[in-house]
Amino acid sequence: MRLKWLAAAAALVFAGQAFAAEVKPAVVYDLGGKFDKSFNEAAYAGAERFKSEAGIEYRDFEIQNDSQREQALRNFARRGHNPVVGIGFSQAQALEKVAKEFPDTKFAIVDMVVDLPNVRSIIFKEHEGSYLVGMLAAMASKTGKVGFVGGMDIPLIRKFACGYVQGVKAVDPDAEIYQNMTGTTGAAWNDPVKGGELAKSQFDRGADVVYHAAGGTGLGVLQAAADAGKLGIGVDSNQNGMHPGSVLTSMLKRVDNAVFKAFDDVKNDTWTAGFDVLGLAENGVGWALDDNNKALVTDDMKAALDAASQKIISGEIAVHDYMSDDTCPAS
Repeated sequence: MRLKWLAAAAALVFAGQAFAAEVKPAVVYDLGGKFDKSFNEAAYAGAERFKSEAGIEYRDFEIQNDSQREQALRNFARRGHNPVVGIGFSQAQALEKVAKEFPDTKFAIVDMVVDLPNVRSIIFKEHEGSYLVGMLAAMASKTGKVGFVGGMDIPLIRKFACGYVQGVKAVDPDAEIYQNMTGTTGAAWNDPVKGGELAKSQFDRGADVVYHAAGGTGLGVLQAAADAGKLGIGVDSNQNGMHPGSVLTSMLKRVDNAVFKAFDDVKNDTWTAGFDVLGLAENGVGWALDDNNKALVTDDMKAALDAASQKIISGEIAVHDYMSDDTCPAS
């Protein structure tokens, strides 16, 4: 019996090792690169956390132009990487094509839906997190005027803006909100000079808090806020530490958790395709409070946001989703 038990145990260990060897994660970042301090860097943080906790290496690739998306995804799949995660809605067309070519490879995409049996589509409720930082902007503003700078002018970024406007108006129905988008191409994600110019124009009109959802372009927004002695609001990653005392908060979009989970689910053989929709209830979005901004956020402000969070999770507050209806009722 003892010999049989040892043999069975050894077989289980071997099987586990054999399966683990099949986990070869890979990430293809969107334009702006993995050190954009925002969206891509959140994905990088999740991949790094997986490597640290699981002891399994991953590969990644930073595209320099749109034509590289399909090539990068296909190269990873051809080399046996699994899962392969595409960061950003712009990966959808390429990922759909490659996923059909490699039906046994597991793919994931952030911010877009690709309806295939081997693809996990990860969508966030950015409007919920943006509502909260909108409330905070209105509570912190002394002028009753706040701003928003988006990156590429697409419905996804309008979704951030609409949630933000609703949060501002929930606190101050008479607030004035300025909105600008940076551009209509992928270059809009990586133009900090223009981001700074747009933010400055809003400050010049009286805004004293500006929220960005603009990737690398948003770094210019935060710099402009610091230069003007005003407040900026970061996005995706925690950007509070970039200009301590000048960044009111950051709207956290937990792409790191999504990437970590995609890798970890393959490792643990718990992978599922289909849709993952991540909002406040799923810890998919939130807002950042740390030593860099705690002096800017009073106990009353924090209590108001905590209460609103619970009401959003319970359904008592319904934040409008621009992606389902391209009107913004609070605008």
